[in-house]
Amino acid sequence: MNQEPAYPYEPEFSFNKLLVDRINDVKYVLQFKKTLALVLIAGALLGALTAWRWTPTYTARLTFVVDDAKSGGGAGGLASLAGQFGFNLDGLGGASGVLAGDNVQELIKSQKLIKKTLLTPYDSTQTLADRYAAVYKLDKKWLKYSPNGKTVRFPADDKHNTRLQDSLLHEMTTMILGGEFGIAKTDKKLGFFEVNTTMRDEKLAMLFCTRMIRQSTDFFISTKTKRLRNNVNRLQHRADSIGQILNRKTYAASAANQSLLDLNPAYTTANANVDIRERDKIVLSTIFSETVKNLESSKTMLAQETPTVQVVDEPELPLKKNRLKYSIGILTGILLSGILFSFYVLLSRKTVKKVV
Repeated sequence: MNQEPAYPYEPEFSFNKLLVDRINDVKYVLQFKKTLALVLIAGALLGALTAWRWTPTYTARLTFVVDDAKSGGGAGGLASLAGQFGFNLDGLGGASGVLAGDNVQELIKSQKLIKKTLLTPYDSTQTLADRYAAVYKLDKKWLKYSPNGKTVRFPADDKHNTRLQDSLLHEMTTMILGGEFGIAKTDKKLGFFEVNTTMRDEKLAMLFCTRMIRQSTDFFISTKTKRLRNNVNRLQHRADSIGQILNRKTYAASAANQSLLDLNPAYTTANANVDIRERDKIVLSTIFSETVKNLESSKTMLAQETPTVQVVDEPELPLKKNRLKYSIGILTGILLSGILFSFYVLLSRKTVKKVV
């Protein structure tokens, strides 16, 4: 009878053996002390060189708070109390709609608003988009796409961008959202938001941060109050029109009453004409009063529904400068070079053992 082959023996896992093996690996690597010292020195020099050539960045920080009338009251207090226990009840009895609560963060990261901000002036000769492309050397990279061989420019507030300009603006927007621009809520229980912009140009970072909030604030308030504002404009137009007609009817009724004094009382037609004008005046006066009442009520509602976006802290020059410190660069270079050398030596030892 054929016997089945026995399974190979697998030793049990032991932390003690694992520790002993690692100690032996360290001892083996330390046999190459001179080579290891040269590698570590080379790593330190590379780390120092990297820190020296590291391009510094600048961080603009802005803090703002959104005060919405609908978010107050008992529901707001309940949401604040629940926030202390890690629950989010912003949508419970408080502000509603697409611009409520944490949706403000997504609004500020909108690509549309970023593109509009990039098309604002940096100075008298260029926009933020032009400066961004120059700082990150994108203008030279994009020369191959230019139809006339010239640097692609982005005029301020140009509503008729070419297909190439739109594509390049989209690329810049993707880079900005990739880590250069961010917004976060400092505390879940509070309504404070913190915006950070990190770029290689100090003035560019500050201008982009402040103008991005300005664009977002205008869009936020305009969208939040659009329905009530349209209603106020419609009632205002109607009140102005009725007021002008009422003035004409008032003058016509006064003229009819004046002419009635000079007529023969036997003519009843004149009396009827005066009555009709007085009736029209009274009707228009009633309609005008109700329209003005509704207009003032709508204005009050608009004022109550208009949120307030208050900037608490603005970025000020000089901004926080971010650069790689020499100590960190040298330490990182030593660690990476030592780890890579150790792996190389240990793998070479295993290869030699297999060949033997």
